[in-house]
Amino acid sequence: MADEKKPEAPAAAAPKPPPGPPAPPPPKNPGFVTATIDGREVVVKPGTTVIEAAKSVGVEIPYYCYHKRLSIAANCRMCLVEMSNAPMGKLMPGCQMPVAEGITVKTDTPRVKDQQRATLEFLLLNHPVDCSICDQAGECKLQDYYMKYDRQPSRLDVPKVTKGKRVQLGPTVTLDQERCILCTRCVRFMREVAKAPQLGVAQRGNESFITTFPGQPLDSKYAGNVVDICPVGALTSTDFRFRGRVWFMSSARSVCTGCARGCNTFLDYLNDTTYRYRPRENDAVNQEWMCDDGRTSYKYLNNDRVRVPRAGRGAQAEVLARPVAAQRAAAELSAHAQAKTLGVLLSPVASLEDLLVACQVAKEGLGLSVAYVGGRPDGWQDDFLKRADQNPNRKGLELAAQAYGLTLKPFAELLAAVQAGTVKGLWAVGTELPDATAAAKLERLEVLVAQSYNDVGLAKAATVLLPASPHSETDGTFVNFEGRAQRFEMAYYPRGESRPHWALAAELGAALKLEIAFANAREVFQKLGPKVAGALGDFQWDSMHSIGKRFGLIPLAAGTVDGRLAGNRDRVPSETSEDYRRALARSR
Repeated sequence: MADEKKPEAPAAAAPKPPPGPPAPPPPKNPGFVTATIDGREVVVKPGTTVIEAAKSVGVEIPYYCYHKRLSIAANCRMCLVEMSNAPMGKLMPGCQMPVAEGITVKTDTPRVKDQQRATLEFLLLNHPVDCSICDQAGECKLQDYYMKYDRQPSRLDVPKVTKGKRVQLGPTVTLDQERCILCTRCVRFMREVAKAPQLGVAQRGNESFITTFPGQPLDSKYAGNVVDICPVGALTSTDFRFRGRVWFMSSARSVCTGCARGCNTFLDYLNDTTYRYRPRENDAVNQEWMCDDGRTSYKYLNNDRVRVPRAGRGAQAEVLARPVAAQRAAAELSAHAQAKTLGVLLSPVASLEDLLVACQVAKEGLGLSVAYVGGRPDGWQDDFLKRADQNPNRKGLELAAQAYGLTLKPFAELLAAVQAGTVKGLWAVGTELPDATAAAKLERLEVLVAQSYNDVGLAKAATVLLPASPHSETDGTFVNFEGRAQRFEMAYYPRGESRPHWALAAELGAALKLEIAFANAREVFQKLGPKVAGALGDFQWDSMHSIGKRFGLIPLAAGTVDGRLAGNRDRVPSETSEDYRRALARSR
């Protein structure tokens, strides 16, 4: 028994690791991030930046370099805020930092406000402060933020750094380098969105400036967007530069007519003149961009406008009252309709309402079964926004013709029919032609009743010319190449005796003994829209809320130069004039 082994003692248990930090609490809203911004609870998707989260609860964080569709630069330092999870208590850029679960953000503390004042003082050190002559005055964030966050005089006691003025970067953009705050939005846009990296920053420190690369002008077809996203008055549109003050202008929600894309725009106008288009945000169509060709496509709204009806060609032309012109046009068209020598030319630049009424009159008033397609010729196209079809409503034309059983034929067949003598009379709803030389070929027509915006081309050959109002002077709908119906609203009242195509067509229909009358474009859509409603999806005319106009001056206490508020600065007719009463009746 002495040789028996003693049992081994059990091994000592391993020491327990020291306790770690407590596990984070489960999210208050699973799948989302919950935080507090200036005492307000905010619930957002993971990855949402502090700036966007603050916007969702009505808290404004100022910024210059940030843009939601561009990469983050975080170089202007205007958006610094206090965050409870910041290392060593530093102020953090709200554009770059994502919201984290349970954190607290403060945007209005004395420390944050001191930082904002310091940033603005720094940005304005070498700025020329030429607000009174700056083209951006009224839309400049330096002005806005200075009045809201700084309002202190400059302490600079040495000469300012001077840089280039009126630098022509390309055919559409002019740069004032002294006003630039180097937010680099333009550089990032050209690189990331336009895919044409034509801009960069040259030199260093306070000598830095935006410029093009050597031998490469800013000639991208999307260069104009850098003017929209520039937060100060550095980048300006060469076309719009010094043509009007933005605080005197009003804006209407409109649609670009430059191509079949139908980019959403703001149409800026003063009195009865359009000054520019600006892109309006719509993620489903154009995000918030537009091409430079579309920006300048507004010019036909102003130039060579037809203001009064006339009959006859050349020196024999005479001005007529519109009812008389409609009666004469109806008589001439009716004669050719009975002789089976009449054709109708429909333009895809006209609105859906215009084309519905025109098709109704062509079918029921003139007995036609065929319509010819006019419109502008094809242009360039890319894989971003621009379409080769330079007409905004070709899809709408197809729908309107289908609703009334009209067969659409190409413009070339109209020329052949005129050449063969089978078409001797023509009703043109819109005078845009896909062939620049075609107007001369149509002069041989015995009768040409034309509804035209501009007194050029085919309008010169008209035997009866009726003045038409473009989309800036009426409400209506365009249907883009994807079949998406989009509303646009009237900016100002029709010029002279011009009326929308639908109103002229309705007058012509009444002269042809049709029971047809409409008070406005909305009524046209309500009565005739059901014929195409199945192709328009969930589109509703009233989905674009109408903005009523207030007539007359606002008291000077409103604070603007002449006492009128934004959106009410356009000239209006006297309330005692017949023009005013007619305009008011049309707007209802």
